[in-house]
Amino acid sequence: MSGDNILLDSNFGSDFDDDDEIIEILDDPSLPEGRYLDRELSWLAFNTRVLELAEDTTLPVLERTNFLAIFSSNLDEFFMVRVAGLKRRIATGLAVPTNIGRKPVDVLGDISRAAHELQLRHARAYQDLVKPALDEAGVHIVTWDSLDEDDRARLSEYFSTQIFPVLMPLAVDPAHPFPYISGLSLNLSIRVRNTKIDKEEFARLKVPQVIPRFIRVDETEDETNVRLIALEDLIANHLSHLFPGMEVLDHHVFRVTRNEDVEVDEDETENLIQALEKELLRRRFGPPIRLEVTEDMDDRTLELIVRELDVTEQEVYRLPAPLDLSGLFDLAKIDRPELHYPKRVPTTSVALQPSEPNAKPDIFKAIARQDVLLHHPYESFATSVQAFLEQAAADPHVLAIKQTLYRTSGDSPIVEALIDAAEAGKQVLALVEIKARFDEQANISWARKLEKAGVHVVYGLVGLKTHCKLALVIRREKGVLRHYSHIGTGNYNPKTSRIYEDFGLLTADDQVGKDLTRLFNELSGYAIEKKFKRLLVAPLHLRKGLLKRIAQEASNVEQGLPAGIRIKVNSIVDEAIIDALYRASQAGVPVEIWVRGICAIKPGVPGLSENITVRSIVGRYLEHSRIFSFVNAGEPETWIGSADMMHRNLDRRVEALVRLTSTDHLREISELFDLAMDENTMSWTLGPEGEWVRRSIDADGNPLVDLQDVVMKQITKRRKRTGISR
Repeated sequence: MSGDNILLDSNFGSDFDDDDEIIEILDDPSLPEGRYLDRELSWLAFNTRVLELAEDTTLPVLERTNFLAIFSSNLDEFFMVRVAGLKRRIATGLAVPTNIGRKPVDVLGDISRAAHELQLRHARAYQDLVKPALDEAGVHIVTWDSLDEDDRARLSEYFSTQIFPVLMPLAVDPAHPFPYISGLSLNLSIRVRNTKIDKEEFARLKVPQVIPRFIRVDETEDETNVRLIALEDLIANHLSHLFPGMEVLDHHVFRVTRNEDVEVDEDETENLIQALEKELLRRRFGPPIRLEVTEDMDDRTLELIVRELDVTEQEVYRLPAPLDLSGLFDLAKIDRPELHYPKRVPTTSVALQPSEPNAKPDIFKAIARQDVLLHHPYESFATSVQAFLEQAAADPHVLAIKQTLYRTSGDSPIVEALIDAAEAGKQVLALVEIKARFDEQANISWARKLEKAGVHVVYGLVGLKTHCKLALVIRREKGVLRHYSHIGTGNYNPKTSRIYEDFGLLTADDQVGKDLTRLFNELSGYAIEKKFKRLLVAPLHLRKGLLKRIAQEASNVEQGLPAGIRIKVNSIVDEAIIDALYRASQAGVPVEIWVRGICAIKPGVPGLSENITVRSIVGRYLEHSRIFSFVNAGEPETWIGSADMMHRNLDRRVEALVRLTSTDHLREISELFDLAMDENTMSWTLGPEGEWVRRSIDADGNPLVDLQDVVMKQITKRRKRTGISR
């Protein structure tokens, strides 16, 4: 699961990481008990919103198929990290109250019940809703039994030449112990009879992951009538090739999810990379935490697998075939534009366009004129952030480049730009976060490649993950050194930038440059202790800064001054922040929260949070930006950056928010919130008991406004107003 997988990066919303979110509840006698929603069930509610998009008949059918796959991969990571973390705490005696005051063992029961219901709903959505719609569109996922003799002959030839040589059946008998079952692999459990001695045997066959999950039945390239068969179905109907002389009695599909949490004690290791690589090897052999089996599996086979894997009844999920619908990602390759979202091409930011027609863009000149606020994926990452770093690498006047890298893509032009800069003799510092979950191995590889090119590579501060998205370029202009900075809400990943909604600020502001210079020096040296002028930095100052501003809004409203709070995040579970928002609501401050995933706030509770509104938007693009806006007695203050309102972001990570100062940028953010909170915009609204209600049509049955469509049109129109045609 590297940054190459654009749908798994942050897992289209899961953002799982350290399980330090399980902490003691803060004692505030002025606020009622039971004021937080359960964070695990809130995440499952988020994945339900993803599933609702798969069930939405107004969406193109291949996009609905994609949402089925996203749901599946999201849930896999939820089990691998969050459920695994809860189980580890129980096993090691570290069980402490969760954010709703219950023990993890009780929460696990709730998770199991909710996850069972969701997985069955997910399977029904595929069988009863999406698969018939695919059939109607000419995309058929067929079974072996439905094929004629010509189809079978053609597929049997394919099996013999392309699949059979790769397969490795493993017997289970006194001489062959039960084999290791790798996490997330599809497997066939097979019962065969040795006819010579009339004895039944058991075997396991792993479905190879190096072969496409769905195989084309027809040799034709015709995309208007596509027939596909699941790889496990094709293999299952050729088991006699694997067990010659044996009678194949039965077979079933099963799948195991393992604990893939990674623990490295940084205080006890001298070489972090070596310790992490050792831990990554161990992760492959984590204990099972979920067993999925097809609903037709017989009890005898199930009992054997359960016993050998040592899983509990609660951890067994009986589901209709096919298992692992993340394999449906493959269908996105089908070339049927009418079955996908309409194609959209990101525009180049107007501010970065040259003033003269046909002139070559000069990113430094553009930034020197004014701060540039970028909004991806509506505005191109390639012609902005990537171009900024590539120009810096090639510019002879650039002396140094400093960059943080949390997740990037496998063929990253960002990393290549840093290498080019180092090879050109520039000073280059890359702060690579090698503990970015599921990107650890990829980031270790990048770190070594950068070091070989002469880049100064550092790994941040002991005990903290470096999650901030920062780039700093030092350029000599007329004998004076100038700072050119980028602070973003998303990763330096050209691939995810095409589907992740994020903001980024390009600025030549000297104060921002000085702040970043100090921050980079502290990241490559020792702990962050000082305050910054235009940044809020975690772990020391970000929480305090936000709490101070929330309290100020409450004070302002009590004095009759304009007040209001608007927050856009991926997740909000931090009790101190939530309690501060409750107190602001009690004082009369209108609080609007736009959250993609987990939300532990209970909005609309009389006497507690009646002034708090929570909305969620899940759609074509993954809403990933983090924004914090305060009315501030009529002098608006808005910050953007990398931090969610979670304990790990505020206490165990290096995060950075930058304050926007341009009135145009403040207005743009304000208008975006206006649109998100408008009753005529398609969204989900959170109720006081944790229920999410979707509004997609108005009283007359007309579709509500799609925020992402509107933003794309607005940015395109902005380009046209300036006379830019490309």
